[in-house]
Amino acid sequence: MPAGDPVAGAVALSRAIYECAAQVGLAPASDGQAAATLAAAGLDGPLLLVGDWFMGFLMTELRRLAPDTVLVAGLDEGIEQTLFEYDVRFLEVDPDAVLIGHAPESEEVWLLDPDAAVGPVAILAAKLGVGLVVAEPDFRALPAEARQLIAGAGELRLMSYFDPDTAWQLDVVRRGDEIPGGGLLMFGEDFSRRLIAIYGHPVTSALGVLGEQGPEEGVERLAEIAAGYEADGALILPTFEIIATVASAGAGRDGDYSAETDRDVIRPWIETAAANDVYVVLDLQPGRTHFLTQAKYYEEFLRLPHVGLALDPEWRLRPNEVHLRQIGTVDAEEINEVVAWLAGIVQEESLPQKLLIVHQFRFSMITNRELIETPPELAMVIQMDGQGSLGAKYNTWNVLTKGTEERGFRWGWKNFYDEDFPTATPEQVLELTPVPVFVSFQ
Repeated sequence: MPAGDPVAGAVALSRAIYECAAQVGLAPASDGQAAATLAAAGLDGPLLLVGDWFMGFLMTELRRLAPDTVLVAGLDEGIEQTLFEYDVRFLEVDPDAVLIGHAPESEEVWLLDPDAAVGPVAILAAKLGVGLVVAEPDFRALPAEARQLIAGAGELRLMSYFDPDTAWQLDVVRRGDEIPGGGLLMFGEDFSRRLIAIYGHPVTSALGVLGEQGPEEGVERLAEIAAGYEADGALILPTFEIIATVASAGAGRDGDYSAETDRDVIRPWIETAAANDVYVVLDLQPGRTHFLTQAKYYEEFLRLPHVGLALDPEWRLRPNEVHLRQIGTVDAEEINEVVAWLAGIVQEESLPQKLLIVHQFRFSMITNRELIETPPELAMVIQMDGQGSLGAKYNTWNVLTKGTEERGFRWGWKNFYDEDFPTATPEQVLELTPVPVFVSFQ
């Protein structure tokens, strides 16, 4: 069908399918409810669409089809003069008529661009017993009902042109692994999700509140601290933010001033999270090595749908630097190496969108920040993780977030129980602009 021209597309479909038709429908191209009315009336033939005016090739197609009856919905009765040679019947547009009803299962499902001839294809699909999905620009953004229809189909047929680069998104829908709490996109245009996290290391309370209890008790604690963060209607996603690699005072055997936590120490937290609809973020403090080098050590976890990654530039040292004498820094180029690798995992495993966090409380911590890539496989969050008085934190927030509205990433906030004075309340956090989508507690 001609791309972006539903009027011509409807005629093309009619010519391809019908040699003749005893009944033909006519509806405005811009009025989906009129098309739904004709579908509900049991139109037994093609639906032709009318644009701003009745084009000559529509009359040519009508004559070719030679119908006994023309059913009309949504058009002025004056069109009867144009159709004087036919038996014309006008239907009042039914505001409750449904054009596309998703059956629980369909062996064959058609995917259609919303700019195509949706009405005519929907009527034909219903007649043939075929499922139909009008696709969003991002297949992962489809409603759950449509995603289930796609996932259960034996055959998918693309009825419009779709960018080949988005084919992997169909694989994500077909696999059906969702983010805890539902959906394939971390943050959507028509819904909001907020991750509330406890931060720390599994075996010590010295590095944050996560280590003050075990995984099961951690789930319970998350439920307590999340109270109030749903006040703006956001869907709350409880989260374990686990320090996977810990900045160290000594160089260690590998000389990188960072200690990797054994995977078996982290594994119980990953498994408990999966069983309780909790998300996991693995936090990296790499010292003198690269973020990507450490990320690959935890690759088996990052291939799971409920595990994301955080990069902490404060602990990314240059050669000859040591922790607590210098504040670390990382360039966008190194971050983008992780971005590309992690996005590749998402495609390879057909995973839902994966969270990638980069911590920042000074401009110097991320050089060339504007060059950070934000591919659709990942949901990018910059987390302002400074500590101190609430006024000072607000100032840092305003400086760091200024001018980032179009950068493609969202923002996170960090609460420190001991170092902040006072610790911000949910109401104070939700008053920030932009509104944080990630809030962690240390």
